[in-house]
Amino acid sequence: MNNPVFDRIRQDITENDVVLYMKGTPMFPQCGFSAAVVQVLSGLGVTFKGIDVLVDPSLREAIKQFTNWPTIPQLYVKGEFVGGCDIIREMAANGELVQHLTAHGIASKNG
Repeated sequence: MNNPVFDRIRQDITENDVVLYMKGTPMFPQCGFSAAVVQVLSGLGVTFKGIDVLVDPSLREAIKQFTNWPTIPQLYVKGEFVGGCDIIREMAANGELVQHLTAHGIASKNG
């Protein structure tokens, strides 16, 4: 069955190099986990599109099904799911995130 919300997700992650599905916006995160990932990305100087799942309950549920990942935020790089808050923080701490971004042609302060 064709899911129009999945189509929208595919379009977002195809048209934008780095996408963060989050609660709130990059300027005004609505949860600590979303804020933490925004802080990591901003600290690296990475340009990303933040998509607020709170404004669209269908998107909030669909993004969990799309990745089979139960939590938000969710980070995508070049259309590929990278992880949620704990994974992103761990990757940032050990340098893997910058390596991953650089490998996908995404500029960062440390890359």
